[in-house]
Amino acid sequence: MWGALRRRQTSRPQASRRRRVVVWCLVGAVLVAAGLGGVVLWQNTYALREERVRLRHDGHTLDGVLARPAKGEEPFGVVVFVHGDGPVDATHDSFYRPLWESFAKAGYASLSFSKPGVGGSGGDWLEQSMADRAEETLAAVAWARARPDVDRRRVGLWGASQAGWVLPKVAARDRNLQFVIAVSPAVNWQRQGRYNLLAELRRDGASPARKTAELRRREMTLRLLREGASFDAYRSAVHDPRGMTADRWRFVSRNHTADATADLRAMSGTPVLLVLAGHDDNVDVAETESAYRALLPATGLRVERYPDATHSLVPYDLERSEIKITLTAVFAPRSVYASGFLTGQRHFVRDLAVPEG
Repeated sequence: MWGALRRRQTSRPQASRRRRVVVWCLVGAVLVAAGLGGVVLWQNTYALREERVRLRHDGHTLDGVLARPAKGEEPFGVVVFVHGDGPVDATHDSFYRPLWESFAKAGYASLSFSKPGVGGSGGDWLEQSMADRAEETLAAVAWARARPDVDRRRVGLWGASQAGWVLPKVAARDRNLQFVIAVSPAVNWQRQGRYNLLAELRRDGASPARKTAELRRREMTLRLLREGASFDAYRSAVHDPRGMTADRWRFVSRNHTADATADLRAMSGTPVLLVLAGHDDNVDVAETESAYRALLPATGLRVERYPDATHSLVPYDLERSEIKITLTAVFAPRSVYASGFLTGQRHFVRDLAVPEG
């Protein structure tokens, strides 16, 4: 009995201590959360004035953002953004904002519209050809030049990946563009696809037999595309479509012959910044650089290489870790990009001459 009494008596202070520990842990958690929340808020606050804008084009309304510098005198220059592949919204899930801020420091606003069918934009981006995308970009450029707060002499393009087939088309038709920034662009759709396939097989350590089978499957797919085959015919031929949908098949059918060679030659004279990554499994950067150097005058072409970056200009080690890239995107979003990338973009537009007239 005494023993039982002693256990009951000593249990009260122990329980009290445990409650105090729990309370202090909760308080600490709240304080840490508040502190981290402040850090997140500060890191994700940009020196920009963002305005929701709309563009009427091709029977649809596109929803977008005009991100102007927080300070400085108008009129501003404007960088019109051209997205890569996929359902990209105007901010690219905030991935663009560090870039917008960097351009703002050079006195440029940034204009970006959600793709058709994404966010508040009407239409369907999977129904577009590269020529359709170029028409859309030309409409965005015209919209920007019509604004009184925009210096129409200082309007240029920024685009990544698939935009490599759009930027030259636009610049070949609009000879008044101040510049073009092409990030990780390809030149030929089919060669890019083959390079990407082989890079992924190499990364996965695929056996020779699997490599042969995948290349055969690719050749069959290209033959069906050349023949104008339906999605049902494709699915019947390959048995496993591996995520290919009917809408995506029609998109590829419209665009699989894309090649930027002629348009690059036609845009000669427009200042170009070509940005290439050292760990690009999507694009053969050696072929891209060779084509740009062969087709564009050396005086108007600047090439910047980031050896430790991936196709998205994210540091290779960072992109390989889902945890690291997620934490970086939340707590230090400007560090998601390869070192020097943001300043390189800013310096390029800052150092451009302003055309007369």
